Amino acid sequence: MTSVTRIIESPAWLKSPAGRYLLAWEQAQLDRVVADIFGFHALQLGRPALDALRANRMPHRWVLNDAPLAEPHGRDARHPGAQAVEGAVDHKRINGTSHADLGQTAATWLQAPTGVQRLDMLANFEALPLPSQSLDLVVLAHTLELADDAHQTLREVERVLMPEGRVVVIGFNPASLWGLAGQGARAGARLGLCGAAPDTGELLGPRRLRDWFKLLGLQVETGCFGCYRPPWASEHWLDRATWMETAGQRWWPFFGSLYMVVAVKRVRAMRLIGPAWKRRKSTSAATAPAVLTPQRSNGHPTSGDGDLAPRRKPGLSADSK
Repeated sequence: MTSVTRIIESPAWLKSPAGRYLLAWEQAQLDRVVADIFGFHALQLGRPALDALRANRMPHRWVLNDAPLAEPHGRDARHPGAQAVEGAVDHKRINGTSHADLGQTAATWLQAPTGVQRLDMLANFEALPLPSQSLDLVVLAHTLELADDAHQTLREVERVLMPEGRVVVIGFNPASLWGLAGQGARAGARLGLCGAAPDTGELLGPRRLRDWFKLLGLQVETGCFGCYRPPWASEHWLDRATWMETAGQRWWPFFGSLYMVVAVKRVRAMRLIGPAWKRRKSTSAATAPAVLTPQRSNGHPTSGDGDLAPRRKPGLSADSK
């Protein structure tokens, strides 16, 4: 992640009406998707404001971030078993850690999700301290947008995923009102303006993300768009734009402010080819049909058609008849 803290990760913005509106949609979509993904090991990469794995039923679930969670007293919000990773970690210790469910789904978008209250690992997104093919599920909520090297981060995710493992990516749609406002947030901040849209970093559109998936051998399984209301800071105006959710899903579904993509890692299986044993031909002599050949017997010639001429009894002649 870049050294400058993005507004999208700011606790103050996440508690605003616009921030709670986005967090509620992301939490609802993640609860719906990860509930039907099975395996043994799941990892949430970044975005500790969301509890992305609370609806998942895998026995081992962890949260990894590249910066500690700051508490009001200045301490890191990590449980005693958390590990600050600088290079490599004890894989046996990680495999023995479990992540408990935290809370229930927010009833309305005005009640923001409490998010993850602890971290299990601290590490760089571009160099995950996990063995290859060790995870069944990885969730990246705005992680690629805020990473220093998004392509390297996605390459690391592909490395740690097992064959048929799933990766869930959530990001801002560049072709949306929130995407355009986020790109203009930097210019507005330079001019002293403060709007509702966050500084979204370098946006990664769904089409570009599909190309990256294809290069890494990840096949897109499903996806969706959401959050069609304008980036208004006022809670009153956000409530008045509720009708845009239904209209957007019907008339302009590809212009939602957020998108979610689920991809699966495909690995071509190796087909074992056995030795080409050649069957030997049989050496036994084949039977041949008997052929009668013309013969001479007692000086009597054979008939012209090749058959033997009838024999006459000895001592008889034609005159004796």
